[in-house]
Amino acid sequence: MTLELAVLARDVGREAAAHVRARRPVGRVEVAATKSSPTDVVTEIDRESEDLIRARLLSARPDDGFLGEEGDSVEGTSGVEWVVDPIDGTVNFVYGIPAYAVSIAAVTAQGVVAAHVVNIASGEEWGAVASEGAWRWHDDERVPVVAPVTSQVSHALVGTGFHYTRPIREQQAAAAARLLPHVRDIRRIGSAALDLCGLAEGRLDAYVEQGLKPWDLAAGGLVAREAGIVIEGLGDTPDERLVVAAHPGIAEEYFSLVRACGF
Repeated sequence: MTLELAVLARDVGREAAAHVRARRPVGRVEVAATKSSPTDVVTEIDRESEDLIRARLLSARPDDGFLGEEGDSVEGTSGVEWVVDPIDGTVNFVYGIPAYAVSIAAVTAQGVVAAHVVNIASGEEWGAVASEGAWRWHDDERVPVVAPVTSQVSHALVGTGFHYTRPIREQQAAAAARLLPHVRDIRRIGSAALDLCGLAEGRLDAYVEQGLKPWDLAAGGLVAREAGIVIEGLGDTPDERLVVAAHPGIAEEYFSLVRACGF
């Protein structure tokens, strides 16, 4: 069943990405509202994308639950809940920076079991099924993704992001400044889902972020895990307080460094 969920996520994700791509005007996109702070934005196209995804998923599987970033949750009875970010990287979307994604994950009592992430701007797609691996979609072909070995923290290219509320941003900025001398460099791409998929295939070597919601982490996190990446939080479970991820070759040392830097 889990592969069927991944294929459904792919089909719906592709349709939503095509809708967003078609609806995006030339130039900067108008902001419809803000959320946690004046810089945490949402557009009407975010809402359209989520409405489309909810309708398609619940039409195919009407007994499932649904948790999306922009709308009301739906309680299901099937034991499957869809966790969705209709545009992960909305600020990039608003400004026309080509790194924003549709992120769809199927979650059961066992955790995230199937995932699909598509970069709306480039069309790149990733998928994963729990215990069955991660892959890139090339049309309808699944090409396995395995994270390349990283052996030295000092050579690691680290992805990160920043919270939208000022006190947490200030703390994160200070922690990132302490981290920077110990690694190759830091990248702030602007989409957690794309960061985690990039980590899965070697575009990044490690990752740290605070403030991630379930829809930011669910799909990309499964892709990364199934590619061989270790993901933790302050304890074993990553959460809104902290998400830290790396190849097993550097995970223990890198995680200790992140915590020592004050994240």
